[in-house]
Amino acid sequence: MLVRHERPYGAHLLCAAMSIMGENTVQEKIMSIKMIVTDLDDTLLRRNKTVSEHTKNVLGRCRKAGIKTVIATGRGHPEVVAPTELFDGIIANNGANIFDGDIELRRCISYLEARQLLLACNDRGFRLSSQFAGMHYTNFDVSQIWPHVKDFQIVNFASHALDSEKIGIVGVTPEDAAFIERRLTNNMYLKIARDGLGMVMHRKAAKSAAVAELAGRWKISQNEIIAFGDDLNDIDLLIYAGIGVAMDNALDEVKVIAHYVCGDCDDDGMAKWLEENVL
Repeated sequence: MLVRHERPYGAHLLCAAMSIMGENTVQEKIMSIKMIVTDLDDTLLRRNKTVSEHTKNVLGRCRKAGIKTVIATGRGHPEVVAPTELFDGIIANNGANIFDGDIELRRCISYLEARQLLLACNDRGFRLSSQFAGMHYTNFDVSQIWPHVKDFQIVNFASHALDSEKIGIVGVTPEDAAFIERRLTNNMYLKIARDGLGMVMHRKAAKSAAVAELAGRWKISQNEIIAFGDDLNDIDLLIYAGIGVAMDNALDEVKVIAHYVCGDCDDDGMAKWLEENVL
């Protein structure tokens, strides 16, 4: 039976969406799911950065049923915290990196464009990192705040000449965000996570665009995709997917655009929702 968890602040939007699509249409979409896309932190991962055996089992059952599974994360190294062997596709750095088996696609900011932003942010005193090919090029010891990151190099951004998959800026305030926005080129955009991490990517590097790329390769339509997320950088993904599901622990901004709200990440919310409605 389909389980829908409504919230008062999003009820009018959910009801409007249901009246437009019709309950039967939504049911049909869920029954025809061929691709599951999940964010990592506070979605697939519990707050302690682990994945339960129950969730692993459910993902395995989905794959046995012929459903493709995909990670879509802002992280550059999802393999550090996630069982990537359970996924057919990996989207990292908010869509800047797309892995389909041995095939990798990159959508990068050119180093000439990135350099101007890096220098401006460096002069303002920001702690920041430019990522490319698994390496963090940075102005501080990133292991102080990201202990899982071992591959980093402190550089002079004035002479740094590598493209950027993602520029990470630590502790972005609203005032900082305005400063950064004024210095973006037309090829860049800024996302800020709930922990204050600012992420600047190429305009074409987004979770939704990366999912569309994989879906096209696998001959899967937009309506055959279900996506789970919790943070601001998941909004475009949940809007794009045929069915968007927010975690119970998601930000309010995410819940109001989702079709459904599942359980908390610490309670295997995604896995339980898939068991009840897809498997």
